[in-house]
Amino acid sequence: MLHRICPTTLGNEFPGHKVALYVFYALTALTLWRSQHHLFSHDGGAQSIASIPLDSYPASAAETVIGIFSLWGLSQLIIGLVYLLAAVRYRAFIPLLYLLFSFEYAMRLWVGANKAIETTGTAPGSVINLPFMIGGLILFALSVWPQNSKP
Repeated sequence: MLHRICPTTLGNEFPGHKVALYVFYALTALTLWRSQHHLFSHDGGAQSIASIPLDSYPASAAETVIGIFSLWGLSQLIIGLVYLLAAVRYRAFIPLLYLLFSFEYAMRLWVGANKAIETTGTAPGSVINLPFMIGGLILFALSVWPQNSKP
């Protein structure tokens, strides 16, 4: 099992279920789309998506939040490019990326519960954290379970 998570060679073989591979392609596209929005939208998505009331903040505080959201977009772009590289060239790496994806969303749940962020509505990110974590774990299992295994 460990060799499926951390292969000794990074080839382009994907022994897991095809659904995990196809969902990974969609996850890659989603990650790249989110990154560009946080990087290039006027508010970094902080108010327009996450419902953070930037217009009630002093200008310097609002600019700081926008800058942090833009940096988050840069991180998402880097992750998305790693996903793209795995999807195109190193599919053996996908199970580990699903595991890291699940860990990220588990930690988002923890941060959300322990580091309050003032919002005027429900941010989409706070709604998808648990389903994405659970889905990531299911897709991880599908990505390490051999396609041709018998029950």
